[in-house]
Amino acid sequence: MSDAIDARAAAEETVSHKMRRLIVALLVFGSIGTIVELLLLEHTEDFWQWTPVALLGITSLLLLVVHLRPTRRLIQTVRVLMTVLVVNGALGVYLHLVGNIEFEKEMYPSMAGFELFWEALKGATPTLAPGAIALLGLVGLVFCYRHPVLRSISW
Repeated sequence: MSDAIDARAAAEETVSHKMRRLIVALLVFGSIGTIVELLLLEHTEDFWQWTPVALLGITSLLLLVVHLRPTRRLIQTVRVLMTVLVVNGALGVYLHLVGNIEFEKEMYPSMAGFELFWEALKGATPTLAPGAIALLGLVGLVFCYRHPVLRSISW
């Protein structure tokens, strides 16, 4: 009975390892693809526009290092960085929405309420696009969840 349980645990560990490798690959490709998209859109006018580019670049490099040599400290660093990505994505949605609202008010001064909100959502700046960055952060947090390196206590 014990051998069957050990074999099942080993098989689950193998599946878990493969899933983590797949998640890292998706995160790295997603981050690099988003960086390329932001640069093609010339999303480089000010500090706030550069933050997702920088954060995603750091994310790609850190995840490659974690993939090659996972340590407790690196996984904890990834967890913090992924949380920052979620916050950055939410902030990006807010900034895009505010910018679109200002634009719509300038174009149509009498517009207000839900109509203004709806038009701002559909505005020139893609309001929900930064949500993709938040999604990458959430996927990264899934990668960190119960990571095997975090199970071992190293003093």
